[in-house]
Amino acid sequence: MSVITTSHLSKRYGRRVGIDDVSLEIPEGEIFGFLGPNGAGKTTTIRLLLGFLRPTGGRVSVFDQDAWRDSSRIKRDVGYLPGDLRLYSWMSVVTALSILSRVRGMNLVQPGMDLADRFRLEMNLPVRKMSRGTRQKLGLLMAMVHRPRLLILDEPTSGLDPLMRQELAALLRELAAEGRTVFFSSHTLSEVEQLCDRVAIVREGRIVADETLDSLRSRARRVVTLVFEDAETGKRVEPPDFLSVTERSEDRWLCELTGPAPSLIRWVADHPIADVTIGQPDLEHLFREFYRPSEEKT
Repeated sequence: MSVITTSHLSKRYGRRVGIDDVSLEIPEGEIFGFLGPNGAGKTTTIRLLLGFLRPTGGRVSVFDQDAWRDSSRIKRDVGYLPGDLRLYSWMSVVTALSILSRVRGMNLVQPGMDLADRFRLEMNLPVRKMSRGTRQKLGLLMAMVHRPRLLILDEPTSGLDPLMRQELAALLRELAAEGRTVFFSSHTLSEVEQLCDRVAIVREGRIVADETLDSLRSRARRVVTLVFEDAETGKRVEPPDFLSVTERSEDRWLCELTGPAPSLIRWVADHPIADVTIGQPDLEHLFREFYRPSEEKT
C-alpha cells in the first residue's frame, strides 16, 4: 500500500515557484529521505502533504485520501515535527502529554513517560528553561507518542547531540519495523544515508532523483590508490577508461573509479601492482552534482 502519492504536484506563490511537477510514491513501512538544500521546496511539499496548503496543480493523497479535502481525517494518523518548532514557554512533558491525550482521545501518559525516558527528558521542566536540543526532543516526543501510521519530520536532528541522534534513529527503525512510514526531510546527507531506504533529491522545486540508496551508491565515484611494484611500471602503464588518475608519482596513483569495482579488480590482477585501496562510494560528490545548476554541468 502506498501511504503517500503525489502526481505532478505543484505550488506557486504568484510568480514564485514553490515546487513543480513533483511525483512521489511512498509505500507503507519505508523510511523515506527527502533531501535538498534550504529553499529547495522540502517544507512546501510537507505542507501540501499535511493539507496546510492547497496545490496549484496536480494531486496529493495520504492513506488514499485527498490531502486537502480530507486533511482532518488524515491528521488522526499522522505525527509531525516542523522545522521551525515553537512551543509554549510554560509547557512541560507532563502538560504536553495531558493536552495530547485529550486532543487524540487516548491515554498517552505511560507511552509518553517511556519516550521521555529514552530521550532523557525531565517530566516537569518548562520549555522556557530548556535548551534548544531539549525542546527538539520534546517536539519529537509529541510527534511520535501516539505511534502514528505516518511520521513526517522536517530537519528532526537539529540541536540533538550524537547520542540522541542514535536514539532517534533506533526509534524510527522500530516504527518502520511495525509497518509505519517515516518521511524524513533533511539537507544533511550523512543522516539520510545511514537511515533511509530510499531518497528523493529536490532542487529548485523539482525532483532530480528518486532512487534507493544502493542504486545511488552504485553510481557514486570511489577513491582508489594503486601502488605499483616498481617505478618503471607506474610510468609505463596506461589507466583504463573507468579509472581517472588525479595524482601520479613514480610508483603510486591516486584515482577516481567511475565504473564497477569488479572491473577494477580484474584489471589489477593483470598488472604488477603491489597494493590497492578502494574507498567507500563518495555520495557527497554525487549529491553535489545533483545540486549544481544545469548550465554549470559538463
